[in-house]
Amino acid sequence: MAKDVKRAVRRQRREKPVGLNDLDVFINCPFDDTYKPIFNAIVYTVVRSGYRARCALETDDAAENRLFKIIKIVRECRFAVHDISRTAADGNPPLPRFNMPLELGLWLGARHLGGAEQQEKRCIVFDVEQYRFQRFISDIAGQDIHAHGSRIATLISELSAWLRHLPGGEHPGGGEAIMREYEQFEALLPGMCDDMNMTVGELKFTDFNQIVSEYVISLKQPPEPIAGDPAAAHA
Repeated sequence: MAKDVKRAVRRQRREKPVGLNDLDVFINCPFDDTYKPIFNAIVYTVVRSGYRARCALETDDAAENRLFKIIKIVRECRFAVHDISRTAADGNPPLPRFNMPLELGLWLGARHLGGAEQQEKRCIVFDVEQYRFQRFISDIAGQDIHAHGSRIATLISELSAWLRHLPGGEHPGGGEAIMREYEQFEALLPGMCDDMNMTVGELKFTDFNQIVSEYVISLKQPPEPIAGDPAAAHA
């Protein structure tokens, strides 16, 4: 394992530096089934706001060290969404989950210790409660933590408000409008999966991201003219 890490470090040092992508948003959150409805809502809101969703699930390469995959994505993204709400102890023996705080630390380290371009990074941090983080990661006190209360509507409202004030994206409307769109998208998703000969449960991140991207593009297309509509004939 140590040799693999050392080889990965040497390989990254040899690689040509990659600049920040102004539309890439790194998503740092849990990937378990319980959290998945919130994760999907994050992806939808990011894409609907004109950005590209990225996370550690975007590639499945057993030959690539997971930590260095994350470091590469962090290095390339200008923006990030961090959710540190899932740190409760579980398992036997019960131990806390610190993946999300670790990746937040990588992001903050890149922003504060990187070059001038890395210092342009911006992020939003979510927790289930606004001040809960002070009990397990008090070193980030002073950060503006957003509470979503495990409610999708609250998350979409907070996240869309943050995204629409960033440079480079789009303004698809307020949180309530995006929430209505997302509910319609969720209702249509099983049919879209049927067209792909898949079920919703089989979707991987890359599949879901592609479906969302295509759906958002369709929302921007003018409606098809209705046959026999006089208005269409004079358009």
